[in-house]
Amino acid sequence: MEARERARDAELKKDLDATLHARKELGEEYESAFVDSFLDKVEQRLDSAVDRRVRRQLAEQQMVVARGARGGRSESDSWGERFGFAVVSLVLAIPLSAIAVVNADLPGLLIAWGGIVGVNALHTGRWPRFGSGRRERRDADGSDWEG
Repeated sequence: MEARERARDAELKKDLDATLHARKELGEEYESAFVDSFLDKVEQRLDSAVDRRVRRQLAEQQMVVARGARGGRSESDSWGERFGFAVVSLVLAIPLSAIAVVNADLPGLLIAWGGIVGVNALHTGRWPRFGSGRRERRDADGSDWEG
């Protein structure tokens, strides 16, 4: 798989070189179109990488369910899920940051990253999840009570 990624990196580098060469030849008036075109290619590449990761995770989850190996989630499953979510959100943060800066400068960037951090914090479960209904708790003596 590394060879495939290296080939994609080489292809992306060629696209960047071609974009820069075309900009030099045609001048700065076409710069925006060249940058947009290159960013579209980068975004497509990121989307395909995220799609591959999501498909791989779904396939792994389906394998676990099909085998019936676990009845509930272990702590390591929860950590892996959180880590995967964080990686995907950071990958998606790149185009979101670019869009925020282009449209609203620094305040837009701060708002975008505030949202990214907030979504990750909620996903890790550090804050209570909304809509979870009643929660079960235990007294000091171990008896259950609902709150």
